[in-house]
Amino acid sequence: MLRHCAPGSPRSRPVVRALPPSACALRQRLRQCAERIPEAEAVLDLLEKCPERQKKGDFPVIVFEGLDATGKTTVTQAVNDTLNGVLLRSPPACISQWRTVFDDEPTPIKRAFYAAGNYILASEIAKASTQAPVIIDRYWHSTAAYTIATETSGKVQDLPPAQDDVYQWPEDLLKPDLVLLLTVDPEERVRRLQHRGLEKTKEEAELEANSLFRQRVEESYRRMVNPACQEVDASPSKEEVLKTVLQLIRKHCA
Repeated sequence: MLRHCAPGSPRSRPVVRALPPSACALRQRLRQCAERIPEAEAVLDLLEKCPERQKKGDFPVIVFEGLDATGKTTVTQAVNDTLNGVLLRSPPACISQWRTVFDDEPTPIKRAFYAAGNYILASEIAKASTQAPVIIDRYWHSTAAYTIATETSGKVQDLPPAQDDVYQWPEDLLKPDLVLLLTVDPEERVRRLQHRGLEKTKEEAELEANSLFRQRVEESYRRMVNPACQEVDASPSKEEVLKTVLQLIRKHCA
């Protein structure tokens, strides 16, 4: 998971504190709040059932990342239909009904919930990838990018350095074959949000109101490594975006 921050990068310390450094630490944090939050006990029970260091099957695992209104739902569904795959989302359905509970909790507890969701999802990925391609709407990179952006104030230059360990994929979490980051320009994204007319999450409202926060999230995505995000311009028509995405999948998951 997140390791000790690199020497000379004190800006990464709040991120490390906000996000538990291992699956073991996740369980410990959930136990600490389980008496006060019954849902934490339920998440912990699911997490305890997950085997350690899950391995994926022979079929490719492809993750789609990006801010809201960048087309993830449309593209993931289209790719899934084309590849006759299995479509999964983070947090997984078994805990997603508790998002509103944890979103109102202090940052360490909130981030523990979303991080735990990744490990629970990994169990589903491991099983599904033995049968078909797996398409995932958000995974670890979202958890990390939003944590880094939230726990860092100011401009993009104030983020932890690009080589900092906070951008590394967790060592004990099942790794995908390909991560695609969908992007659109800020004006187009806002237009899509308004057209959707859906109620915003707290973080989405922050993204819309605070351009610096949005820039920190996007830059955090771009700094992720092992695996890095392959950026895809999602501004063209859905047919063009799907064509680009399928080309990348064929190239990286042959």
